[in-house]
This record gives sequence, structure tokens and C-alpha cells, in this order.
Amino acid sequence: MDEYRNNTAEEIGWDDEISNDTSYILLEEGDYNFRVTAFERGRFPGSAKLPPCNKAILTLEVRTSEGTASVKYDLIMCKAMEWKLCEFFCAIGQRKKGEALRPRWNEVVGSQGRARFKPRTYTKKDGGEGKSNDVEKFYDYDPTQHQLSGQQQAVWTPDNTPSRTPWDAGKF
Repeated sequence: MDEYRNNTAEEIGWDDEISNDTSYILLEEGDYNFRVTAFERGRFPGSAKLPPCNKAILTLEVRTSEGTASVKYDLIMCKAMEWKLCEFFCAIGQRKKGEALRPRWNEVVGSQGRARFKPRTYTKKDGGEGKSNDVEKFYDYDPTQHQLSGQQQAVWTPDNTPSRTPWDAGKF
């Protein structure tokens, strides 16, 4: 599954085997643990309130009892949105409130944190209504909070495999 997620931009040939039948998971509003699975640099074209500027395009993975939700989230790199950058870096443990930080972008992928997610309603190109996952707020990093959301209650391990029970080697 992780191999598929990391190769979503790869073309499928006419005679290739296909097997991934996962569907889009819309998260209910609530607090969830996440892991950053992708980061890319992009440009925000500007809007009525913000000038054109850089943006960080993040992919956040949230595991639930229904499956894994993948959430795209843009961090707009503009002084007016600096608070959101600070909030994100506090959430993944790179920054503490009140401290200055030069972000370590090369360490973002694989980072874990906790955030409040909620569905966002938008108008599709065909005029219909659509819903997508959105981040309302990032919470300060707390290493004891890295139990995944949902009934599964797994903990991330270094090889990206959820471990059902956290344990310390040598402690019984």
C-alpha cells in the first residue's frame, strides 16, 4: 500500500496488472494524528487578500478504522500566513512556541503530528457540490499522542508499519 501511495504519479500501461481498489475517505470533523508522506514546493498565484508567493504542498496521511485518508494541504509562505507555518512546525516538533525557526524542509516527510480536520465543501467544475478533507488547526507536538486515530489505535514505527502495542525493549 505504501509503495502504491508513493507511486501515484506513475503511468499505468494498457497491459499492467491493477489491484488497488481503495476509495476516497472523507474524515468526520475531529482531532486525528497524521504523518507527512509528501512535500513539494509550489507557487501560490495570489488572491484578493494575498500576493503571489511560494507554497509548501503537503500530503498528510490519517489512518482510521475505515482505511487511510490522504489529505493535501498548502502552507502559503506569506507574512500574513506565517502563523500557520509556525503552527505546523510546532505540530511536527521542529519548533516550540515563541522560538524563531529556520524550517528544515528536508525533515518534513515522515514527521508526525496532530491536527483538527474537518470536511470542506466546494463547488465542482460541473457546478455540483463536492467535499474534501481540510485542516482547521494544528496542535503542538506531544510525543505521547502518537496513537493513530480510529479503532485501530496503532503507533507508527520507523518502517511505516503500525504496531498494535507500544513497548520498550527490555521492559516487561
